[in-house]
Amino acid sequence: SGILTVHPSQRAAARSLGLSHTQTLRYVVLPQALKRVTPPLLNDLVALIKDTGLVSILGVTDAIRAAQIQTSKTFNYTPYVIAALIFLAVTIPLTRLTDRSLRRSLERENAQGQA
Repeated sequence: SGILTVHPSQRAAARSLGLSHTQTLRYVVLPQALKRVTPPLLNDLVALIKDTGLVSILGVTDAIRAAQIQTSKTFNYTPYVIAALIFLAVTIPLTRLTDRSLRRSLERENAQGQA
């Protein structure tokens, strides 16, 4: 869907400059498409992590399950706090990265619209 957001005149301009179809795709269409789809994909990644509790991105077992197992053995609830901190350590930087990427994308689009 990102490729469809690139205006057809961009392709036509590249072709009129003598670029082949492959060169047009590589140098004109894909860079613009990637800039437009990156923020929504990062939003989806953050939502996936938040909605499913997916902490396996750290390469460890699910932190909540590990905390539950540890708590059932010792009746100490500190592992839940640690699991929450791990969750925050993963989601907050990803959210900030997504917001920054989206803001930069919007600033670029606004700058192009004003020029």
